[in-house]
Amino acid sequence: MKFSNLKLTTPYLNLEPIFYCEVEPSPLKNPFVISVSDDAARLLGVDEELMLDDKLLEIINGTKKLKGSKPFAMCYAGHQFGYFVPRLGDGRAINLGKVNGQNLQLKGAGQTLYSRHGDGRAVLRSSIREYLISEAMYGLGIATSRALAIIGSDSDVARQTWEKGAIVLRLSPTWIRFGTFEYFYAKGDYERLQLLADYVIGESFAHLKNTKNLYLEMYKQIVKNTAATLAHWQSVGFNHGVMNTDNMSIDGRTIDYGPFAFLDDYESNYVCNHTDTEGRYSFKNQPGIAHWNLAKLANALSPIINYEHSLEVLEEHFGTTYESKYLELMYRKMGLFDTKEGDIDLLKLMLSSLERANIDFSMFFYKLSTYSGKKKYILEIAVFQEPLQEWLESYDERLRCESLRQDRRHEEMLKVNPKYVLKNHILQEAIEKAERHDFGMVNDLLKVALNPFGEHKDLEYLAKPTPLSSKNIKLSCSS
Repeated sequence: MKFSNLKLTTPYLNLEPIFYCEVEPSPLKNPFVISVSDDAARLLGVDEELMLDDKLLEIINGTKKLKGSKPFAMCYAGHQFGYFVPRLGDGRAINLGKVNGQNLQLKGAGQTLYSRHGDGRAVLRSSIREYLISEAMYGLGIATSRALAIIGSDSDVARQTWEKGAIVLRLSPTWIRFGTFEYFYAKGDYERLQLLADYVIGESFAHLKNTKNLYLEMYKQIVKNTAATLAHWQSVGFNHGVMNTDNMSIDGRTIDYGPFAFLDDYESNYVCNHTDTEGRYSFKNQPGIAHWNLAKLANALSPIINYEHSLEVLEEHFGTTYESKYLELMYRKMGLFDTKEGDIDLLKLMLSSLERANIDFSMFFYKLSTYSGKKKYILEIAVFQEPLQEWLESYDERLRCESLRQDRRHEEMLKVNPKYVLKNHILQEAIEKAERHDFGMVNDLLKVALNPFGEHKDLEYLAKPTPLSSKNIKLSCSS
């Protein structure tokens, strides 16, 4: 099946027009394909190489439609940095339709009814970041939207400077957000809020149909999915940067990649978004913010779910799901497969030691995956070695209680501790080359993004340490 032969449906348009606005994409000037993910395309049933599809560029640029496509933008509200905004919506995202359970969406394709004063565009810089991180999160095993392709252009887009416009074609089983429910709750439109809940159940939680207390069970699933995703984020050192309720997917997957970052040196208070002056969305705050957002969703759902019952579900399931998943992931990363009393204390000591040692988070775990007792092998990547020296002594003692052979333990650890992590410094290098029309590094990064645990002998340069000047930098929301 070729991509251009796909036939889409638009079930969201069966809802009333208050849920959306129909809008046509605005084409970019002199567009060209930069990169494609054939891996993501397989989700759609596409088994031919995307680069060989001569209609791909026209479809992404909005000058040709897939069969059945009726482009539209979705309306929603949201709490942004803790403050409620009653109407937001897809300001630069245009939905094309659905196939094989995936909703296709163009990001950067022009203005919509919800653009407010924005231009509806996305620039090359941010589009490369979103394209690559979508595939990288999938490669790491984290629930995420996907990215099928990215195109560039000669269109000028005004940001802090003039930049070139780009469009990402991204996919997700749903684009409905916490903020979609908040929109109808704020309007007092509880009938349509219930219609939205029914749509969400059909799209994302069909297995719950005919369940007693259906809407409460839906909320419970949202809580558990969100908690599991946050545990994954924390385990790999991922900082989302803008956890507004309008950026929270109703099925718990990661969406809307703006000023994200993977930790360089482990810094629990790290804030990747320089707009976040109060550190609301710092790395360590993310689980608590997810809980806060889920409480706001519970409030928005209160016309159809008893609010007190929702809060009971939130308190019962968020913390336990998060802790269980987080500990499972972290113990595997540490090579602790025979759970022992005191393991959680060893984990806490490790994190405090990493913070004091000034050591790269991802590189530490990758090296730990082949650690055989020679402390220098680990200590050589730490700025301050003493805190880590003390922890390694406790770790060596704990490993003596493991029943798994060392080689098997290393093998299992390498399945969860990636060698290739898309740090901001490496993304920036790819962006600077792309701005000179050299897209080779973008495609190299895509290759390691989809297989971060593998060996890529010809791409070793992508695993290089972060330069001191680029460690834990902050980024802009501008895209």
